[in-house]
Amino acid sequence: MPLYPFGYGLSFTTFRYSRLNVPRTVAAGNPLTVSVTVKNTGKMDGEEVVQLYLTHPDVSGKAPIRALKGFQRIALRAGESRKVAFTLTPEDLSLVDARGQFYAPKGKVVLSIGGGQPGQRHNTSGTVQVRSFIVE
Repeated sequence: MPLYPFGYGLSFTTFRYSRLNVPRTVAAGNPLTVSVTVKNTGKMDGEEVVQLYLTHPDVSGKAPIRALKGFQRIALRAGESRKVAFTLTPEDLSLVDARGQFYAPKGKVVLSIGGGQPGQRHNTSGTVQVRSFIVE
């Protein structure tokens, strides 16, 4: 495990994530746009690295536990909120097989978005928002 997680030490304030917007389904081969609202809930201005991870829990065979598919560094004044959007390409939603070829697995995909990886404790960021969607 790394000594410091990705984005560590950027601020002396706290952030809250809310209003995660993820469609319920996406057609294989199509892009996907998701968004979340980030609010600086502290008393000081600060910077946050908003991180988006994908997990393919239903894939048989080898697949990463989670894959970082996007990040944005944002600066927010104390009390300020901002909507942050990511557009995932068909390649972002794909995996790589044993021959090194991209393929788009159908089924459930879990999306996590926040100031760090899901399941990790974050001192300045609120709870990581998690939603699933289906690739048809």
